[in-house]
Amino acid sequence: MIKRYLMAGLLVWAPIWITFLVIDFLLDVFDRVTAYIPADFRPETLLGFRIPGIGLLIVIIILFLTGMFVTNVFGRYLVGLGEKVLAKIPLVRSIYNGVKKVLQTVLSTTGDRAFRKVLLVRYPHSGTWTIAFQTAVNNGEIRRLLGEDTVTVYVPTTPNPTSGYVLIVPAKDVIELKMSVDEALKWVISLGVIQ
Repeated sequence: MIKRYLMAGLLVWAPIWITFLVIDFLLDVFDRVTAYIPADFRPETLLGFRIPGIGLLIVIIILFLTGMFVTNVFGRYLVGLGEKVLAKIPLVRSIYNGVKKVLQTVLSTTGDRAFRKVLLVRYPHSGTWTIAFQTAVNNGEIRRLLGEDTVTVYVPTTPNPTSGYVLIVPAKDVIELKMSVDEALKWVISLGVIQ
């Protein structure tokens, strides 16, 4: 009986506490942005006290203003110029291009390259199934070499979906699910408990 009550209490408080810790960590990370502002212009200097989360507000404003700037002709030109410079630096080029492509894929809202379809695929062998995210429909060389329609999928690992495997599977062997990417990620993180 005592064990049951302890487990019930843990199930109530553990998610609340973990959520609080994650939010506190993220706010702390964003608040470190203010360290790069000259001392006379820092919010705590101007206001006389520290406001938790002000760094997040500053980051959002910077991202918004940057977005406004780079979506016009002059901004796109400057970004293109900067990318040409980065393309000439061997190690920087590889890292920058890799990060940019991953972010374009994950944040894209249109096209086959977006992380928008949740699939069931046979993995790690033909007798089992797992959830995967479609990242691309393969055309060109892969289709020519394999002689059939294939898709590239990302199979996340549990409980950390940021690591996983990229697989090329026959399109006929995948089952598209109606669940959203968020629902699928919850399923992965919860070890399949949340259905």
